[in-house]
Amino acid sequence: MASFVDRVTLHVAAGKGGHGVASVHREKFKPLGGPDGGNGGRGGSVVLRVDPQVTTLLDYHHAPHRSADNGKQGAGDMRHGANAEDLVLGVPNGTIVKSSEGEFLADLVGDGAEMVIAAGGRGGLGNAALATQKRKAPGFALLGEPGEEASVVLELKSIADVALVGYPSAGKSSLIAAMSRVRPKIADYPFTTLVPNLGVVEAGGKRFTMADVPGLIEGASEGKGLGHDFLRHIERCSVIAHVLDTATLESDRDPLKDLQVIAGELRAYSTDDAISGVPLAERPQIIILNKVDIPDGRELAEMVRPDLEVLGMPIFEVSAVSHEGLRELGFALSAMVEEERAKIPVIEKAPIVLRPKAVDESGFTVKHVRDGAEDYYQVRGGKVERWVRQTNFANDEAVGYLADRLARAGVEEELFRAGAVPGSEVVIGPRDGGVVFDWEPTMASGAELLGQRGSDLRIEDHERSHRATRAEKRQEHKERMDAKTEARKELWTERDAGHWTDPSKDDDEL
Repeated sequence: MASFVDRVTLHVAAGKGGHGVASVHREKFKPLGGPDGGNGGRGGSVVLRVDPQVTTLLDYHHAPHRSADNGKQGAGDMRHGANAEDLVLGVPNGTIVKSSEGEFLADLVGDGAEMVIAAGGRGGLGNAALATQKRKAPGFALLGEPGEEASVVLELKSIADVALVGYPSAGKSSLIAAMSRVRPKIADYPFTTLVPNLGVVEAGGKRFTMADVPGLIEGASEGKGLGHDFLRHIERCSVIAHVLDTATLESDRDPLKDLQVIAGELRAYSTDDAISGVPLAERPQIIILNKVDIPDGRELAEMVRPDLEVLGMPIFEVSAVSHEGLRELGFALSAMVEEERAKIPVIEKAPIVLRPKAVDESGFTVKHVRDGAEDYYQVRGGKVERWVRQTNFANDEAVGYLADRLARAGVEEELFRAGAVPGSEVVIGPRDGGVVFDWEPTMASGAELLGQRGSDLRIEDHERSHRATRAEKRQEHKERMDAKTEARKELWTERDAGHWTDPSKDDDEL
């Protein structure tokens, strides 16, 4: 079973936002106390974060599908739904995040560096938040948005100052074991080391990390012998140390030829420019002639040394068994690492890497699509598609609210300009999964005969009825009494003038 995994494809899904609630406050003697539906909670996001306790991507190799929790639904009495906790996934230091298409997204270096790879859906608004001066009592609420889904590729590229490269069985594992406390597997057969080993070396009061990169062979830059998997771990190293076997038993190999092959593979390998713009072949390099404790190995090292000195690289003759030359090698590597570190600006705090978001989502497009027998108008835009996702189409009032929002945003005007007529098929969002309907333009005439969508005439009548003050009541009573007095005076005046007659007397005269 694999115990070290440095490349996985991770499939994640953020949590859905909780739905808003349509509720009306009720209490004794006050059956219509106004809307009090709460908002839904936000869904949990999926976050990658560098964890110093994590050294491999093995967990995601066995469980590549991860999902965050959903937000809670709102409730009446202005109770908002709880937000879901973010799902934080720990990754090793030096993890590269790429899209499934290979696009570079982030380089997570430093404890605490993080990236949001799938944002949780926003919660829907309750009817209390939707109430306005014209819409006193909305009978609907907005739905929570679905969370984002993403598939990303995680690649672990070891973070070390020095990389030991060379043919299999060149003695790299023995060398790092002799110079540090790491104890890698050591055996007398090729490809003993299948995963990078990291060791901390101390020399001259300075510390640096050394990586034992698994053996390279000719064609490694083209992927031969897991070449890409091995070379990936060299990309972050400041210094490359070529470990040459001076006691090889193969007749067709010698230290000079081994160096030429490995150097050619380093030149051919294409590094990730987002990590380092310096090609591997142009980085500081040294040559380590290993196994000089063997008589034949020392003799061969002395023979090839003049040819190697022409290359201009520092050369060290060492033995991982007898520890000969390791002290001088450690001091030299420490000096080279310090020189390279001085060129890099110091980062006091790990950067927080967030996926950029669109600043303005108000724009939208209307396109007339003719594809064979299909003839429809497609509306695309972040905001309008979000409005559709938030709409409960089982509620006529919510559908009307969506129509009002689309009309205010200018969608209907753009449909007219695109040539749409009443009855045209309109798709908001993608063709598969979007909302499809036959378009009927909003009626502009006769609106004054209809109540405001989402309004309650009982509440509006109550709001319109003005409660008079005491002064107004006294004035109204005075005016009413004065009017009665004037009416009585007019009646008595008419009576005294003889305008009133007795009906019985008039009948007798007739």
